Parts: sequence; structure tokens; C-alpha cells
Amino acid sequence: MLKAKARESRFIPPPKLPPPTPVVDLGDAEMRLAQDLLFFAYRGFTNVADKVLEEPGLGRAHHRALHFIGRNPGITVSGLLAILRITKQSLARVLNALVDEGYVVQAPGYEDRRLRLLTLTEKGQALEAQLFDAQRERVAQAYRTAGPQAVQGFRSVMRAMMDKGARDYMDGTGSPEDA
Repeated sequence: MLKAKARESRFIPPPKLPPPTPVVDLGDAEMRLAQDLLFFAYRGFTNVADKVLEEPGLGRAHHRALHFIGRNPGITVSGLLAILRITKQSLARVLNALVDEGYVVQAPGYEDRRLRLLTLTEKGQALEAQLFDAQRERVAQAYRTAGPQAVQGFRSVMRAMMDKGARDYMDGTGSPEDA
């Protein structure tokens, strides 16, 4: 018994190892869940804006144009096309409606008069602000519910899903044409 105690006293426990790094499940079930979450979150996010767009008779394409023109006053038509990644014909329909209804003005370029620079009018700024406020509340509530670590995780996931041009645009190191 004395020898057993002597052996026990000589035993040096190994240093504590950090817990194993959790592995993200990338199986089909997890990926389908991620897609479901994205679809339903997008539906909730866009539905609040859709309600605001009903009154003026506009749709989601108009909203996207208003958003990016508002974020980039003086953006060229080609810059907006690059961000939205829609056809010229589709953008022409959207812009014609926004110009005709007094939400957007077009001006010739300063150096190249062939360019069309897009800017929101006061009416366009008011509608864009109303759309932003509706969606801001939706996102703010989700952020408050999820907490700061989840918000950072969300940003990381969203950035990882973007292509390089979009990340550069978001970082301010790329132009709208690169997005």
C-alpha cells in the first residue's frame, strides 16, 4: 500500500488540453436548414418593404434601385447595372417608372456627357427612408434578440457568401462596377 501511494505521488497529470474545436456540420440536412432560414428571413425582410411599396405601386426591383441610388448619389446607369446584375431592358423599365413618378433624376456626366448619373429626388429620398426605416426595425429586433456575438457571426457568414467584388464594394475598396 505504501508503494501504491508513492507511485501516485509521482504521477504528474498532463496539462489541460483545450476543448476540441467544434466541427460545423456541412451535411445535406444542415445545408437545407440554412437555405430554409435564408428564404424565410428574406421573405420577412422583404415583406415589410413590400407593404410600403404597395401604395405607390412599385415592386422589389424599384426598391433595390432606390436603395443603391440612395447609397451612391450620382451613380451611373452602368454602375447600377453592375450592382443589380439585371438586364439593361429590365433596368430601363424600372428607371423609367422611377423617373416618371419623380423619385429619380438623371443628369449627364460631368466629363462624359454620354453618361447618365442617377440621383434620388426629395420624393425619392423620402420613400427610400420610409423603406429603410421599415426594414431597419426588422433587422434591429433580430440583432437585439440574437445578441452581439450572433450579429458578428451573421456578418461573417454574409460576407463569406459574397463574391470578391461585392466584398470590395462593401469595404469601400471597389467601385459599384466591380460589385
